[in-house]
Amino acid sequence: MPLPKSTPRKLLHTRVIQLRGYEREDGLIDIEAHMTDTKPYTFSNIERGTIPAGDPLHEMWLRLTIDQSLTIQAVQAAMDSTPHSVCPAIIPNFQRLVGISIAKGFLKAAAQQLGGIDGCTHLRELLAQMGTVAYQTMFSIRGHRKPEDPSDPAKPRRIPAMLLNTCHTYSETGPLAVQHAAEGAAD
Repeated sequence: MPLPKSTPRKLLHTRVIQLRGYEREDGLIDIEAHMTDTKPYTFSNIERGTIPAGDPLHEMWLRLTIDQSLTIQAVQAAMDSTPHSVCPAIIPNFQRLVGISIAKGFLKAAAQQLGGIDGCTHLRELLAQMGTVAYQTMFSIRGHRKPEDPSDPAKPRRIPAMLLNTCHTYSETGPLAVQHAAEGAAD
């Protein structure tokens, strides 16, 4: 269901973020993010001059290559459009993410490596969403394609321990966890 209708308004900014998770032939996983910021009007930029309506102010890419344990093995970053010519100079710093695990404390560890003047706000903001996509991609690799009970592919799945208490739905005392625990006890 969409949001309720708003009062009359005028669009001023659009940010589009697209994230994808890939299983590679070599057993690693690529998590890719592409972000663009556009304005529906022409505006002036101190370095780029006139930026026509619809042209990206920001267009950035980030790829994390992870292993099966969600540890970052490689990082690629690219900036096709930026408001300032100096922005791409920060790209090499993203190599500092190599070796960090996408697990509890991931964003804190990333911020320690890329916070403030050591990083790019826009690429750093993508990391939280990339972490979620990494988990969803791993669910595809480990779970959704491999039934828990090969004799009964329709059998309900268990809530993975790593999801317990991560949100309202996965509260260990909530109805979903209680139901799954009861079903597990009946097996």
